[in-house]
Amino acid sequence: MRPCGPVDLHMHSTVSDGTDSPAALLERVRAAGIGLFSLTDHDAIRGSREILALRGPEDPRFLPGVEFGCRDELGKYHILGYGYDPASPAIQAVVELGHGFRMKKLRARLDFLKSEFGFAFPEAAERELFALPNPGKPHIGNLMVRFGFAETKEIAIKRYLNRLHLREDYVLPQQAISGILAAGGVPVLAHPCYGDGDQLILGEELEQRVLRLMDFGLQGLEAWYSGFPEKLRAQALELTERHGLYATAGSDYHGTNKLVRLGDTGFPPEGPWPRGWERFRREVLSDQ
Repeated sequence: MRPCGPVDLHMHSTVSDGTDSPAALLERVRAAGIGLFSLTDHDAIRGSREILALRGPEDPRFLPGVEFGCRDELGKYHILGYGYDPASPAIQAVVELGHGFRMKKLRARLDFLKSEFGFAFPEAAERELFALPNPGKPHIGNLMVRFGFAETKEIAIKRYLNRLHLREDYVLPQQAISGILAAGGVPVLAHPCYGDGDQLILGEELEQRVLRLMDFGLQGLEAWYSGFPEKLRAQALELTERHGLYATAGSDYHGTNKLVRLGDTGFPPEGPWPRGWERFRREVLSDQ
């Protein structure tokens, strides 16, 4: 198993809510000198399939990825999946479930903007939204700016779209985890200290959340993350040590849709590394 170099296992393309196409993202990864990466579009694996088809033998190592937005009666979770078989019906079933919920939420959000604020888009603009692979709040926010309903995408989301609370129609965490496992992949909890909105999950509450997800088959935590200060990173790494979980690293890069740089993970460029990452390298990357 050859060395990885810089690692970034959490990024998004235009297949979900990023601004770089999969092809453009591959170019940026090459230019950034990243040695191992994964494309983790929301509820979508099409971009990972494109990367697999585009990569050359000298390109950085790549893990097919996905990020499922999940919720149940105890909270909201983002479950990453790595190294699955993109042809597996199991992963495709969860993708289709998440996509269906996403399209229902799109319709509900557009109806909410019209009924609550009088923001009505032309039919052609709505058709553009529904034709996107996986439309979400950033896409609606950009459209609101385009038609003068908000000054910026961020204002559109915070001042208007976030006032609608949709607590039903989410993929359950056990559905996401079981689908990833059945497709031969590795389920990992993204940014584990962050919950819904500005919620911060720490200490015993975080450990109980992780243990519950482990009962469903969770295998790792995203311990290095662009939004984690050292205290949160240490908590996540301590949990991986205590419970024998993989430790992964991701930036959550979205192109110009977020102020996050590609490769900004906090991952140490040289070892020695925690056992959770060493196990991930040995047990997951050796099969790729």
